[in-house]
Formats: sequence, C-alpha cells, structure tokens
Amino acid sequence: MTTEKIQTTEIKVASYNLLKNTASAELAALVLDNDLDILCLQEVESAGLPTRIGDLALADATKSNRLGLAIFYRESRFTAKETKSFALKKSLHDLVLSPAHERLIATRMTDSTSGKDIVIASFHAAPLTATNSLRRNQINAAHEALKGLGESIPHLMVGDFNYPLFQNGLTAKLGKSGYDLTLSDRVTYTRYKVFRGHFDFATSAGMKIDSVRTLKRGKSDHLPIIVTATITQ
Repeated sequence: MTTEKIQTTEIKVASYNLLKNTASAELAALVLDNDLDILCLQEVESAGLPTRIGDLALADATKSNRLGLAIFYRESRFTAKETKSFALKKSLHDLVLSPAHERLIATRMTDSTSGKDIVIASFHAAPLTATNSLRRNQINAAHEALKGLGESIPHLMVGDFNYPLFQNGLTAKLGKSGYDLTLSDRVTYTRYKVFRGHFDFATSAGMKIDSVRTLKRGKSDHLPIIVTATITQ
C-alpha cells in the first residue's frame, strides 16, 4: 500500500538577528534542524552571504546597509517572483551612525503546494534610542510597502521590531489596518536585564499564525524565532 504525502499550506519561517553577523555560523544547523521553508535575517553581512544555506536559496539581500537584511527560501516549493528593499523613516541613530539605510526587504513568491502567491518580509526597526512613535511609523510604512508587492495576497513580516513595551497598543493599532501581531512563546532578547522582552515577532495578514516558537540562545543577543503559519486567504 502506498502512502501519499499530505499536502499542506503550512509554512515554517525563521527570523534571526545575527548581532552584526556574529551568529552566522549557526545558520546551516538552524535550517537543517528545523526543516525551514524560509529564513529571514537581520544584521547580516550581505557581501559575504552564500547563495544557499542547506536547502534554501538566497532570494536577495540589502545592498546599502552596514547591518543588512536577507531572505532565503526553499526553491523546491517556492518560486521567487520579485524582491525589493525599502528605506523607511530614519531615526537620529540612523542619521549619525548609518547602520541601516534599508530596514525592510520583501519577496513575493508562489507556493507550489497551495498555488497561491504570498509576500514574506524581513524587518528591522529603529533601535531603542528612537521612540515607539517612530517605530510605529516604520511598521505602518513597511506594511504599505508590502501591499505594493501584492495587496490582496497573504503577507508575513518577521524580524526585530525593537518594541518590548506597550505591545497591546501596537496590536490594537495594527488590527485597524488589517494586520495581526503575534508574539513568541517566550522573550527573545536577553543581553541587558532592563531590556528583556519580546523584541522579535510577527505581523501578518491573510495567514493563520499557528505558533511562534523561541529557540535556544546562540551567539547573538537575540534568540531565533520560528513562525509556523497557515495560508488562509
């Protein structure tokens, strides 16, 4: 008797802030051990990125950043159609130290399993020296940029939001614009005791977030997260 593989619209997306590329050596094991479909990175050295990590291919990375962003995806399941990077409103930290010109990279891809197009994004908000108001501006602008890649298709944006406080207010504001915010099962930032909290999470539209799991700490001050989501739209 043959057993047919059950088709699913579930996807597994990891997000990891590499702390100025310090944790880059962990990526191969992260992809292999967790059977990832998509990997979104922040604070990566774009110039030295491989074109593949395990079964995942590089969609693209930012070019203008000292602290870069990148997206990898499973070629056997997804077809990358378009990738764009976006500059968002700058904080004083950005203007003085220039760590990041582009704080968003997004890829529109076709999922061969469901036959649907989706948009996946890696996001890195301004640091804690900026205000929550500025970060909300960046998040809203990022969502508008995603709509430019496909307004009526599912969106998933993961990354370092640098937003550990007043998340209930952010959730309410995003809900009015059609996006859900989902925190991970435990804190994702532990370097400074005063700033412990959920810095890394997910916003989504047209997807059901089944779980956001925080992995063990590696060499970064951020812990990697894995978002398991189901395409519903």
